[in-house]
Formats: sequence, C-alpha cells, structure tokens
Amino acid sequence: MNPTTPIHRAPDSPAARQALALAGVFQAASLVDELARTGQVDPRAWETLIEATVDTNPESFEAIYGGHPNNLRRGLDTLEALVGRKQANPVVLRYGFSLLLLMNKLRTNNDMMDSLGQQLTRIQGQAEHFGTTHENVIASLGEAYQETISTFKTRIVVQGDPSLLQSRMMPERVRACLMAGIRFGLLWHQQGGRRWKLVFQRKALRRALDSLS
Repeated sequence: MNPTTPIHRAPDSPAARQALALAGVFQAASLVDELARTGQVDPRAWETLIEATVDTNPESFEAIYGGHPNNLRRGLDTLEALVGRKQANPVVLRYGFSLLLLMNKLRTNNDMMDSLGQQLTRIQGQAEHFGTTHENVIASLGEAYQETISTFKTRIVVQGDPSLLQSRMMPERVRACLMAGIRFGLLWHQQGGRRWKLVFQRKALRRALDSLS
C-alpha cells in the first residue's frame, strides 16, 4: 500500500460505513473468484484485504481499508451490482453472502473468536517481520481459516480451474481472501449491518454508494 495515500475521513453516516465494510466482504468474494479462474489478482485490492486482516488494532475506521474508498473499489462495484445498477456475477454474490453467513456463525462462537484473535495477533507479529503480503503471512492466514471457519458444516465451495486451485500457494491465498471477507463481515455487523437491511433498505445502500463514488 502506498504510504502517501491521503487519508479521507470516513463518512459519519452509518449506512456509508456499512457500505464500506460490506464492500470489503464482496471485494474478498470477487478476488476469490478471480484467483480461482485466472490465478492472478489485482494488487491494490489484494493488499487492502490482507492489511485489513492482519492489522488487529487499527487507529481509525478509515485506516482499516488504507484511508481511501478506492482501495475497496472492486467491492463497491460489486455492491452496485447487488442494488441492480450493474451486471451481477452470481458466483461472486454467492461467495459474498456465504461469507456473511459464516461470519454470523463465528460471531456467536466465543471460543472460536478467542482462538482466531490469538492467531491473528501472532500473524501480525509475522507481518511486522516479513511484510504483510509475504508468503509466510498468507500461509498463516490460510491455516487460521482452515482451523476455524473451515470447521463449520457450512462451507464455501470455490469454483474455478482445478489445476490453478491446486497450484502452489493457491489454497492459502484463497483462504486468506476468505478470512479477509470474514474480517470485513464482522466490521459490517459492528457498524449495524444486517442481512435483512440488504433486502428492505436498498435505497439507503444506493444513497451510501452515491456518497462514496
């Protein structure tokens, strides 16, 4: 992430903050799909997700996503599809809603939340030593996901190129992305986000997206 990126103060509107957090969820979903199909990923979108997941004690709301809404542009574009303004990718939407479902399961499992918190604190130390997107950090995030979220009966089945999905570091990268989606899902819930609002308060989400464009 470019350290000179100006910090844009996060909007005070709860709906806009929920939209930003939800954009992180769907950005993760979008990158999982991209990794699985192409093996490549948008560097800025990827770094934003990983840094948000590794930083367990951000100094502000906007610091979570690197200080600028454009760092979540992939996710914001996906939300535009969710409210009907753009063509939706059904696979990405499925991943995103599955992440919200898994986040809710995690949120009510105190033991798993504690375990995950301890693992992320350790991974933050790794990131400070090696760098946020170093292979060791990504491998640790993937392992943390596998040991916690992957133990739920509800699973996210990733579709894509089987040879790519089995290639070196690809399972870890996909799981690290999914972990980032969970992280932003928890943030969305903390900001008052609820699934029913996505159905009954679409106008509020549209207005929030307009304010972030």
